[in-house]
Amino acid sequence: MWITTKDPSEYPWYLRPFFWNQRRKYGQVLKPALVWARIPKLFIAVATLYGILDRRDSPLSPELRSLITVRVSQINWCRFCVDINAATLAKRCGSMEKVMDLQDWRNSNLFNEREKAALKYAEAITITDEQVTKEIMHELPMYFDEDGIVELTALIAFQNLSSKFNSALDLPAQGFCKVPGAPPPMASKPR
Repeated sequence: MWITTKDPSEYPWYLRPFFWNQRRKYGQVLKPALVWARIPKLFIAVATLYGILDRRDSPLSPELRSLITVRVSQINWCRFCVDINAATLAKRCGSMEKVMDLQDWRNSNLFNEREKAALKYAEAITITDEQVTKEIMHELPMYFDEDGIVELTALIAFQNLSSKFNSALDLPAQGFCKVPGAPPPMASKPR
């Protein structure tokens, strides 16, 4: 981890309820929260956007949101994001099967056509050498209305922001989910 953090009690008082909620939900304060909180306005903006994207009345199911966040995190080599989002995906799916097959989703029969369309779109947005094609954009309306496509795009963009931020600063996994094949520490990352 390249950036130092302070004890949660040293951050502005108005951020402490966020930290309290993380302790309640995860049993610990999340390292990325402590890093983002170094700039309180950024932390509040990121936390608000995440809350909007992960709301109950989203047009995207909780399981699909988790599939997307884990896949984008894998591509961006974010150890923290894979860890926490894979744990959430396993909880939302009721098993580790989809978590284990996600890197090879194209060859797995665990994913339905809607999920595959969303994953294809997420990869096209996330992988630097790829692009969103006309074919992808013609396929999405088969599974998502326009609001769903906007929300899916926002979720993918947000997860790219989050996972690239965390990966760049080498924020560690915090032990939420042991996933074989998870991104290694930065030192052994291929160049």
